Amino acid sequence: MAKRALITGITGQDGSYLAELLLKKGYEVHGMVRRSSEEKFERIAHLQGKVQLHQGDLLDQFSLAALLNLTQPDEVYNLAAQSFVPTSWNQPVLTGEFTALGVTKMLEAIRHTRPQVRFYQASSSEMFGKVLEVPQSEDTPFYPRSPYGVAKAYGHHITVNYRESFKLFAVSGILFNHESPRRGLEFVTRKVTYNVARIKMGLQDTLPMGNLDAKRDWGFAGDYVDAMWRMLQQETPEDFVVATNETHTVRELVEIAFARVGLDYQKHVKIDPAFVRPAEVDLLIGKYDKAREKLGWEPTVRFKQLVEMMVDADLERVKAGQR
Repeated sequence: MAKRALITGITGQDGSYLAELLLKKGYEVHGMVRRSSEEKFERIAHLQGKVQLHQGDLLDQFSLAALLNLTQPDEVYNLAAQSFVPTSWNQPVLTGEFTALGVTKMLEAIRHTRPQVRFYQASSSEMFGKVLEVPQSEDTPFYPRSPYGVAKAYGHHITVNYRESFKLFAVSGILFNHESPRRGLEFVTRKVTYNVARIKMGLQDTLPMGNLDAKRDWGFAGDYVDAMWRMLQQETPEDFVVATNETHTVRELVEIAFARVGLDYQKHVKIDPAFVRPAEVDLLIGKYDKAREKLGWEPTVRFKQLVEMMVDADLERVKAGQR
């Protein structure tokens, strides 16, 4: 019998790549989607008819229990969250409800409905925030610097708590920044590659940016969902850092993106204080030795290749009049 997986956040970047991966592995894939006035399914449009979508909401405990009863999954991947850091400053309470309490509601639903499930929680490098050591590993203490980071730290600790208290197979992947052509336009990598494509096509001339010296550890989302799957195939539930152990500045990102279309970034980038965060995280760089040793996982797409892939995809989109 095919394994069954339930993915919350299936319409997001990671959800779409994970659904593809699981379908290739022969899974029956179910996705939870929120009811909204405008349905946004473009990232999984190519999977129509291959995945089964169900309405549910992380804030509604009963909808989660009903969904677990209906789909009877072997694995649950909790990727749904309010995931954009700047929004968490404007909507800190909502961020806490989805990104922190939503995890608890899902774990409670699993505990009472289907305790044999293997559960994956999407943790984040934003939990490290004001980093206390470089690079960051599974043992680095958290010091989050945004309501999003704080909420993710809660989600992480509650997952550990349910694993230890109720013997659930529950793990967290502490994922560093991961990008792709399916990244939302509000994220800095995609903001850059999309606007570079528009500048190249003569549709605009400038790109407003915030802190060009911010450093991140950026990987490819397609690689990172493979690590999620591997975590749930282990004999014992453990948490893992998933990263590239390389750091790059936003300036490098901008430079590579403009160079890909034969332009000089200095002629187009304008610094706008509105895009600078109230509290910046410092040097995020992840040490993924444990994932390499125990999961046999390695990143396959390097930074330059990732940025160029995104620019190429955005050029095609802009030429076709899409976003």
